[in-house]
Amino acid sequence: MKTTIFCLFISFTSLVMLTEPVNAQNTTMSNKLLRHVVLFKFKDNSKPQDIKRVEDAFRALSGKINLIKDFEWGTNNSPEKLNQGLTHCFFVSFKNEKDRDDYLVHSEHKVFVGILKPHLDKVTVIDYWAKK
Repeated sequence: MKTTIFCLFISFTSLVMLTEPVNAQNTTMSNKLLRHVVLFKFKDNSKPQDIKRVEDAFRALSGKINLIKDFEWGTNNSPEKLNQGLTHCFFVSFKNEKDRDDYLVHSEHKVFVGILKPHLDKVTVIDYWAKK
């Protein structure tokens, strides 16, 4: 009886070990996204309506550029005071580097940059492959 239970346990464990990495890899590959994180500090003389225009223009890009797979944004509310003046975070996701690169030179992105530039004091950009 002990031998039978042990053999069943070994068979089950081997089956799980053989199939789990393949399933995990397939799930990871299909859900893998390139994240493009953009942080802004606006000029001190930029008015609230100027900043809102930049926010609206950035948000509108996801409806104009189909390379964008996901988009979210928000303003800093961290109590740590480590933002170095950066107040806005925009989070854009792409399926690969080519889509990101094409987005950067896309005519609609260039129009957005034209709206942004007069009000931009500082920007930080980080791109990375999302891992779980």
